[in-house]
Amino acid sequence: MPMFVDDSPPGQCIFCRLIAGEIPAARVHEDALTIAFMDIGQVNPGHVLVASKRHAANLFELDGEEAAAVMQTARKVALAVRETFDPPGLTLLQANGREGDQTVFHFHMHVVPRHADDGIALSWPRKNPPPALLEDYAARLRGRMQVLREA
Repeated sequence: MPMFVDDSPPGQCIFCRLIAGEIPAARVHEDALTIAFMDIGQVNPGHVLVASKRHAANLFELDGEEAAAVMQTARKVALAVRETFDPPGLTLLQANGREGDQTVFHFHMHVVPRHADDGIALSWPRKNPPPALLEDYAARLRGRMQVLREA
């Protein structure tokens, strides 16, 4: 069965409609920049989505204040999940773009309580590039980050 994908225009996506109160949601937290609500596709009890209130399709469309606010809300939710459900582990998951496995194109982060054998698999093939290539990648990123700081 194909996975649900929502790439609706800003203001019409499922999360925008939820934020506007047009569709129901089990809300956990809301502030000026973020909303946290239970995921309808619960993996484990306490699985919560934290989304930006302003429609931003992905991380690259958020401003710094929104990005910080989402992480602050995710931390608050994670603390509440730990105290309420006492999971032995917790995963924060945030995807960007189809190739990154994003399915709802409104920025959000999953706060997922984890348990042994819960069916979630986060793994990838290690490529193990040589140290010189890693240093080249790091130098290129440092250079770009310097440019971004100055802009």
